[in-house]
Amino acid sequence: TQYSFKEVFGTLVAQKELFDAVAKPLVEDLIRGKNGLLFTYGVTGSGKTHTMTGSPGDGGLLPRCLAMIFNSIGPFQAKRFVFKLDEKNGVDVQSDVEALLERQRREALPVPKTPAGKKQLDPEFADMINVQEHCRVEEVDEDNVYGVFVSYIEIYNNYIYDLLEEAPFESIKPKWNSCNTPVRNGDFVPPQSKILREDQNHNMYVTGCTEVEVKSTEEAFEVFWRAGQKKRRIANTQLNRESSRSHSVFIIKLAQAPLDADGDNVLQEKEQITLSQLSLVDLAGSERTNRTKAEGNRLREAGNINQSLMTLRTCIEVLRENQLYGTNKMVPYRDSKLTHLFKNYFDGEGKVRMIVCVNPKAEDYEESLQVMRFAEMTQEVEVARPVDRPLCGLTPGRRFRNQAFREELSRKLELRGGPIGADPEEQSAAELFLQSFPPLPSCELLDINDDQTLPKLIEALEQRHKTRQMLAEEFAKNVLAFKTMLQEFDSSVASKENYIQGKLAEKEKTITGQRTEMERLEKKIKTLEYKIEILEKTATIYEEDKRNLQQELESKSQKLQRQASDKRRLEARLQGMVAETSLKWEKECERRVAAKQLEMQNKLWVKDEKLKQLKAIVTEPRPERPSREREREKPLPRSVSPSPAPGAPVAPLRPRRSRSAGERWVDHRPPSHVPTETLLQPRVPRAVTVAAPSERALAKCERYLLTHQELASDGEIQTKLIKGDVFKTRGGGQAVQFTDIETLKQESPSGRKRRSSPPDPDPTGDAADSEWTDVETRCSVAVEMRAGSALGPGYQHHAQPK
Repeated sequence: TQYSFKEVFGTLVAQKELFDAVAKPLVEDLIRGKNGLLFTYGVTGSGKTHTMTGSPGDGGLLPRCLAMIFNSIGPFQAKRFVFKLDEKNGVDVQSDVEALLERQRREALPVPKTPAGKKQLDPEFADMINVQEHCRVEEVDEDNVYGVFVSYIEIYNNYIYDLLEEAPFESIKPKWNSCNTPVRNGDFVPPQSKILREDQNHNMYVTGCTEVEVKSTEEAFEVFWRAGQKKRRIANTQLNRESSRSHSVFIIKLAQAPLDADGDNVLQEKEQITLSQLSLVDLAGSERTNRTKAEGNRLREAGNINQSLMTLRTCIEVLRENQLYGTNKMVPYRDSKLTHLFKNYFDGEGKVRMIVCVNPKAEDYEESLQVMRFAEMTQEVEVARPVDRPLCGLTPGRRFRNQAFREELSRKLELRGGPIGADPEEQSAAELFLQSFPPLPSCELLDINDDQTLPKLIEALEQRHKTRQMLAEEFAKNVLAFKTMLQEFDSSVASKENYIQGKLAEKEKTITGQRTEMERLEKKIKTLEYKIEILEKTATIYEEDKRNLQQELESKSQKLQRQASDKRRLEARLQGMVAETSLKWEKECERRVAAKQLEMQNKLWVKDEKLKQLKAIVTEPRPERPSREREREKPLPRSVSPSPAPGAPVAPLRPRRSRSAGERWVDHRPPSHVPTETLLQPRVPRAVTVAAPSERALAKCERYLLTHQELASDGEIQTKLIKGDVFKTRGGGQAVQFTDIETLKQESPSGRKRRSSPPDPDPTGDAADSEWTDVETRCSVAVEMRAGSALGPGYQHHAQPK
């Protein structure tokens, strides 16, 4: 994940480099009369307080800001109590006498004095403000006098407390006894929270907050360290040994007013006073309670800290939305004291800078991502507005001219040993004016009877008086003429003013119309920019969809190509398999046809043999038998097996009977049973024939018969009759126990040696050779007989073999 910022500093960055890039422009704006706000933001333990305060030997942003301010305005500071802050966030200017009386009154009070800048510094913080680089603002108005005031507050659990307030018995940290409970003390006064108010310029301020006037960097930092930093709330958590439990705000106010025309005193006009402030805020770190293991007060503090930071984030987001889209949503400043105090900065009253402190620990990864995402968003908010600075209309450089005049005056006094005349230009004009009068005669009276000196003096004085009256009359005439000229000039100026005012009114109307048109066009531009942004987003979405669809189309086309190639390969494979299978089945069909032909031929030969035997039996002469024996002998069906040899005894065949005819049987014949069409068939009396055994059929019978067919080794069908008894089980079911197996096998005559039975056997040598013949050899010739033929059964006719 990438985040963009105006400047990124590494872990080994020096405090001076950070100060020059971030805080120095804010100090320059402060001296020029503009407000500034500097945040340190980050998760707990990421180094916010170290960035703001620094460490011994390397001061942070706060002592460097103080050093730069006093390095710039050091020789131009007003005396203490010349500037006096009122209770309504304003400032008044007192005369030198009032300031002196105020200093005497403060010195007479028994309260502790503000720390003096010339005494020995506390070594605990002396190294922090011993900044070697004496940086200063280049362009400082030398005709102004300046006064610096500092205040230090904290926002704890959404309440504002004054850290510079004199409270007895350390009200922020009460006394605890050995039982770890607070001591009851009547003199203990809990700290009182302060209230936020709005002044006449709609700026927010803390009422009743202690503001100390300081004259040096050492004095200001001592106020910060001794009076304020010692009272700030910190606590020990699982993530930070000294975790800030409140937001601390150190406010530096700079009052400046111009000198009068002589460059001696400060102008008493309140409109000419400029009051600017720089707020240095050390925010408490955002934290997760499941990591800090906070309980009780620590848990409540963490909740208030996270809530105030969330409100700050919400305000920034609403300001960004109003700026980007031209909306006018209300910013929720009042939801938190932190955002309410700095409402003016978010409305454009000065610059705002934020330093994001990031801890590279892996455990802070999620919190650091949230911090950087919020900090990156704040860069897009710009609500700065111009600040009108009052114009005094006096000649610049009057301070140095007054100083040069004083130096010259003191030099002349030292040379002459007494007061000198007026300015040389004014002195020369007076001398020229006195030279126009008649000279005075000598006024020395050497004799008491001298009566000429006084009349001459009187005459000269009368002439001077006449000359003076003439000059006065001429002066009066000139004054009258000048007044007339002034009146004419005033009338012409008034007419010109009226004309100019008319023109100005017309111009103002034109400007108002143009301003209205500009506002309309600006709103239209914002609307169009918003629409353009929406269209750009829509175009981006469509382009993304187009790229996705193109990628999907390419993937589908590649998939179709792969499927087509797979299909072609499969078709080729199937064609090969079909060709192979066709060839295989053709061979199988040919083999089966040949086997069937052979089988039919064998059957035909068997029938021919039977016909020949039957013919031989029919045509053979037999002796007459008694009628009773003839009736007893009945013809029986003959099997496929060959007839016995002539002269062999033939026993009558009886049908096969079951050995248990009184019991009920379950005749289980599978659906694949093939009828054998043999003469001997099993007959089962009182049988229930089923294709599959069922509980219902087994419950009615006592015996079980399974007919099983299989192919024997010689290729003939072999039938097995598997018999068994049916038993009832304990669970209420039936079980079969097999007891006997009967096998019925059918054999083909083609594989046996049979005796031939010729009707007329020859007892000679040929008869011995033809007594036993092979069936295949015997069936290789056919005997053809026609109806009514005289050929006997013993006549052999050789025909063509089939």
